[in-house]
Formats: sequence, C-alpha cells, structure tokens
Amino acid sequence: MKQNKYKGQLRRWFIEIAIFVVAIFAIFLGINKFLLRPAGSELSNKDWQSALTQKKLNYVAIGDSLTEGVGDQTVQGGFVPLLARSIGDKYDVNVISQNFGVSGNTSTQIYARMTKQATKQTDTLDGEYSLKTVQKAIKKADLITLTVGGNDVMKVIRTNLDNLSEKSFVKPAKTYQKEITAIFDKIRAVNPDVPVYVIGIYNPFYLNFPDITQMQDVINNWNDATKASVEAQDKMYFVPVNDLLYQGISGSQGITSNDGDSTTITNDALFEEDHFHPNNIGYQIISDAVFDAYKEHTNEK
Repeated sequence: MKQNKYKGQLRRWFIEIAIFVVAIFAIFLGINKFLLRPAGSELSNKDWQSALTQKKLNYVAIGDSLTEGVGDQTVQGGFVPLLARSIGDKYDVNVISQNFGVSGNTSTQIYARMTKQATKQTDTLDGEYSLKTVQKAIKKADLITLTVGGNDVMKVIRTNLDNLSEKSFVKPAKTYQKEITAIFDKIRAVNPDVPVYVIGIYNPFYLNFPDITQMQDVINNWNDATKASVEAQDKMYFVPVNDLLYQGISGSQGITSNDGDSTTITNDALFEEDHFHPNNIGYQIISDAVFDAYKEHTNEK
C-alpha cells in the first residue's frame, strides 16, 4: 500500500515538474521571440509612449466637388487627406478627418445640408449622413475647411448662356455673399472657436480662352467677395488658389498640343477627363496652400 502511495506521489510530482518546465520554456520562447525581432518590426518604448500620448485633431471638410475630391485618381478625397497628413507630420498629432464634400453643391445647398435633414448620394465618399452627423462633426471640430462658390458661378453661366456678361454675375454675387455669411453663422452657432479656412475658386477656362478676360475678372470679383465675407469673421481665413492653378503648374502655361489645324492647351494641374477639376498635382497644390495658411495662423497663437 505504501509503495502504491509513493508511486502516486511521484507521479504527481513528475506531472507538476513537467508543467513547470513547459511553462518556463513557453515564457522563454516568448521573451526570446520578442528580443530577437528584426529591428523596426516593433514599437520602441518611445514610440509606444508617443502613440498613447499623441494629441488628436478633428478635421472637418465641408463643401463641393473640390472637397469631395473629384479628379483625384487615387479616390482618397482630394486635398483633404493630403492636408491631414501634412498637419499630422508637422505637429505630431493624430488627425481624424471627416469629408462632407458633395459634388455640384452651391452655397445654398451647402447651407441647407447644415440646417435641415439631408443625405448625400450613395456614390460619394461617406454615403448617407444626416444633419445631426454634420452638426456633431462641426461641434467637435478643431479645424474646418470649406470649398464653395464654383458651382454658384457655373449656375450663372448656365442660366445666362445666350447673353452672358459681367453684369450677369452682379446680383448672384450679392446673393452668394449672403449665403456664405449664413454658412459662417451656422458654423459659429455650433462651434464658436474653430478656425475655418475658406478656399477660393479658380478659372479652369483661362488657358483655352485667354482672350475672354471678362471671365478672369468674374473669378477675381467672386473671390474678392468671398474674401471680404471671410475677413469680417473671427478666426476665419481666405486661401486663394486661382493664381496657383489657372495657368497650370507653376504658371508654366500648361501643355500645348497640335492636332492638324487645331491647337489645344491643357492645364496640367487639372483632371484630363474634364479639364475642370484638379488632378492629383492640383490637389497637392491646394493642400500646400491651405497648409501654409494653417502654419501661419497656428504660429500666431
């Protein structure tokens, strides 16, 4: 009986020792695997601390097709992710962006989306969203960009196609100023302190119709009206992009091609399929312009 008892005790001891050895071996393997990881394959203590303590910046982009990113062949959202990345890298912040750009929207439609129930087309970046979603985003925003005005100008052109003149834009420009002021007021009602960067419009027709100087005058006047409305607000900044885009990259007058008797001038900052929206380079130019303004006004603090 005693012999069987001792055998049972020995068996339990062997099992316990085996479990202990296996556990130690497993722990050793885990530590060894961690220590022998290739350089750069894991976060250092400094990286972990940075990730845990990194500040967040909520960036809300509101507007038309320029905000949506039409013409961006990467289908990432035009200048919005580019700007977010630049700010994140420069200021070591985690930029969380929301894109509320809708192609074709005029100032009236943008304002309507901020004041009553509205849904986006399902083929745009963020699918459907409600007024509550937009206002919640604005309320939490640390930064807002706004693209507006281009479709207002196009609406005037389409409406007055047969007898278009500079006078055709006078009354619509006044209405437009009221609309964007209403947009600003709505933003301020929801978030009194967020900085807002309003991006100007540009003349996509200049290179092919340089002799129609009235069009450039219209764009300049429209931008002046926008700038005046922006400067009447606190913590709102106008970002001009016309001079950066309307003559092509770096003002190089675009690319000229000859096809028999016709000559075509292509603006190399614009999307080649419509010659209207920016291409990838054009969006980078816009992003850089907004980022420069952001740095200037951020450093003022």
